[in-house]
Amino acid sequence: MPDTQHIHSAFGRPLEDLIACPSCDALYVARMPETGGRAVCDRCHTVLIAPKRKAGLRIIALTLAVLILVVSAMFFPFLDIHRLGLGNSASILDAATAFSSGPMAALGLGTAAMIVIVPLIRMLLILYVLTPIVFDRQPFAQARRAFRWSQELKPWAMAEIFAIGCAVALVKVADLAQIGFGPAFWMFSVLVVIVLFNDNYLCTWSVWKSLETPKNRG
Repeated sequence: MPDTQHIHSAFGRPLEDLIACPSCDALYVARMPETGGRAVCDRCHTVLIAPKRKAGLRIIALTLAVLILVVSAMFFPFLDIHRLGLGNSASILDAATAFSSGPMAALGLGTAAMIVIVPLIRMLLILYVLTPIVFDRQPFAQARRAFRWSQELKPWAMAEIFAIGCAVALVKVADLAQIGFGPAFWMFSVLVVIVLFNDNYLCTWSVWKSLETPKNRG
């Protein structure tokens, strides 16, 4: 089990030495725990800092995997439905653009954004920010702004919500038709798991500190 460190509040310190809990807004002096350990909020036990060994390379690899799976899953069949000799297959792109005209077009656009476009943009932003850090290079231009955008987009990347919605729909129609899972279904299932692992590896505080520390240009 990794060591868990409760970091305690203090006042009269420079702002760059402080960290605020995103859950309860408690303010602490930031102290980097040992690799594999965690610094948690003393009030609500939210994990604030959790550095992991070789996390950057793992995040980049997982992010690339997510990009490949998202693009692939958009075009392969997601589900095959058969009923009374009639059948049809649909991809994630078909589901996202089901309401592509009329007053429901905005709903279709929002669906496509939350399950395809936003996750893609967020993964690209993470790659843009982390790649130079992992390889000990100077951060790219506007890297801090890009990382802030990636964090702000996180609640809007709803791949896992789409997966839960699909599971609920499958339960309801299972008795009405024969349902088969296409390649995109399995790709999307793996994608959801990878995203969870990716977010678990990503220590936002460590990334911010890396962006604040200038690299020596060789």
